[in-house]
Amino acid sequence: MIDLSLALTDNVRTRPVIEGRIRADAIQFDISVMTASEMFWRQLKFAEFDVSEMSLSSLIIATSRGDTRWVAIPVYTMRRFFHTWTWVRTDRGIASPKDLRGKRVGVPEYQQTAAVWARGILQQEFGVHAREIEWFMERTPETSHGGATGFVPPEGVRIQSIPSSTNIGEMLANGDLDATLLYLNETNVVDRSRIDLASLPNVRPLFKDEVQESRRFFASTKLYPVNHTMVMRRDLLDRHPWIAVNLLKTFEAAKAEATRVAAGVIDGYLKTGLVDPSVEATLASDPMPYGVRASRRELETIADWVFQQGLSPRRVALEEIFAPSTLDL
Repeated sequence: MIDLSLALTDNVRTRPVIEGRIRADAIQFDISVMTASEMFWRQLKFAEFDVSEMSLSSLIIATSRGDTRWVAIPVYTMRRFFHTWTWVRTDRGIASPKDLRGKRVGVPEYQQTAAVWARGILQQEFGVHAREIEWFMERTPETSHGGATGFVPPEGVRIQSIPSSTNIGEMLANGDLDATLLYLNETNVVDRSRIDLASLPNVRPLFKDEVQESRRFFASTKLYPVNHTMVMRRDLLDRHPWIAVNLLKTFEAAKAEATRVAAGVIDGYLKTGLVDPSVEATLASDPMPYGVRASRRELETIADWVFQQGLSPRRVALEEIFAPSTLDL
């Protein structure tokens, strides 16, 4: 039996492990539950946990710059169509994504995976390039993923730091921002916004029908963006290579339990359009698979976009990131 510290976000696919209903063979977990924003910062900055969820883009960036402390396990605890998280002021003439050109747009952190996906989709699907927007970043170097990985603004991209005296929510409310690409207002030590944007009469989602736009994008690209992956300490894997597949099987079992009860996972089926009148057929068409092979298109795309958006000095191969024993799974 080996003891490992494990950090997780609380969601329907991790809860069976958090609550002890699914256990790993020969592993005893000491589990910490927290927001992703705080977890990723603590891992990148202080390497506090043996195993944790991790920002996929930050892992790629760190690896590209020679920081190979972490090796990925192909467990993806979060997938979303992140461009549908964009909020806009109703008095700025923003009716469609193309209207973001020339606007002042907030983002919690420029290098975070959700932002990479959203910018890539804005460029690929709507022809809006990051250089056409003036960006305002909320997180400070001291409490950001980029502060730990050596982030510098990509060439030609304008990024302003939001003063610590305010935040994205307040700047949207008072009109200092025209829009925000993403919005995080969970209480944690990294993100400062707290306002519920849905409560503001002059702020609305850019896409009025999130499900419709999600289905359109998925039908067009067959991509269901991956945000978080699981990582473990590379030195731990070197000593105990069996842990990688063990962890993958553990979290596959946890996801299988979540799928059986169908609570919380139907969102993925609705937004991809993979809903069949037969429950058995619907569950067999899992739009959120674990493993490298089943999600290779998403993984290759995010690796491409991290490089193309100027966040990494080179294009990182998946073989550099994932545990060798999981590459064919």
